[in-house]
Amino acid sequence: MMLALLFPGQGAQSEGFLHRLPQHRAVQEVIAEASDTLGADVLTLDTPDALHSTVAVQTGLTIAGVAITRALADEGFAAQISAGLSVGAYAAAVSCGALQFRDALKMVRRRAELMEAAYPTGYGLAAISGLSEHQVETLAAQHAGDERQRVYVGNVNAPRQIVMAGADEALDAFIERALAAGARKATRLAVSVPSHCELLAHASDELLAYSGELDFHAPGSVYIGNRGGRPLYTAEAIREDLATNMRYTVRWFDALTAMQEMGASVLVEAPPGQVSTDIVRENFSAVVALAGGALSFDQLVNTVRRRLGRD
Repeated sequence: MMLALLFPGQGAQSEGFLHRLPQHRAVQEVIAEASDTLGADVLTLDTPDALHSTVAVQTGLTIAGVAITRALADEGFAAQISAGLSVGAYAAAVSCGALQFRDALKMVRRRAELMEAAYPTGYGLAAISGLSEHQVETLAAQHAGDERQRVYVGNVNAPRQIVMAGADEALDAFIERALAAGARKATRLAVSVPSHCELLAHASDELLAYSGELDFHAPGSVYIGNRGGRPLYTAEAIREDLATNMRYTVRWFDALTAMQEMGASVLVEAPPGQVSTDIVRENFSAVVALAGGALSFDQLVNTVRRRLGRD
């Protein structure tokens, strides 16, 4: 039996999510280390005002992911496989030992600053449910031709759950086009930057250069990358995956598939949110998926213990 950890991306955040983390010694240590690294009280990152900031959201999600990882490890449950969607990949890199927590926080802060500086307003993401990647790409090509507005496939979260990136006006018009073409649902996400597309190519290059100042290591357990949705085994491969995932489509469903194929039997999604948990439950019936934010920590630990056969 194998434990895997999933780390959510931007859009999963909600008011007070850091304050809802378990009252566990390991969590308190992570909060203290993060506050020391960033030079500020990180428990201010989940206020309604702070959540308007891409920097606050991305650093907060990284802190939440590492906190639940260390709390579970303290209870004897270290993940054999780790994967994170978008910025969640940084907590995954810490989980597998490829990157120190302090360095992950510094790189995430720089990542978010670059993204925010590139597109301070007027851009974002939209989730399209009920259409395939091919259908969405066809609609995007039609949209570019008819409206002269480009939108991009940002995430493939499931076979019929696609996230698009682009300018606000283009996304709002594309949502209407997708619904008219048979999409079951099409909504804007709480993300203010056009993640995972070529609009962020320059910012990605800058982040890759910045990452050269940080120490990466070969992972001690399995790390699943964003761009390819496959395991990455070297320090440099993980560095490139983290630095460049903002400019390439995230193949999240491929990553989830790879985890199952490698033998992951219990998947725990770090708080906040449960988007990946719902995707796993819908598409991989043989795997147990648990949303860490939906259970008390004692319930989570007991369920993981039972599902892994460690009673």
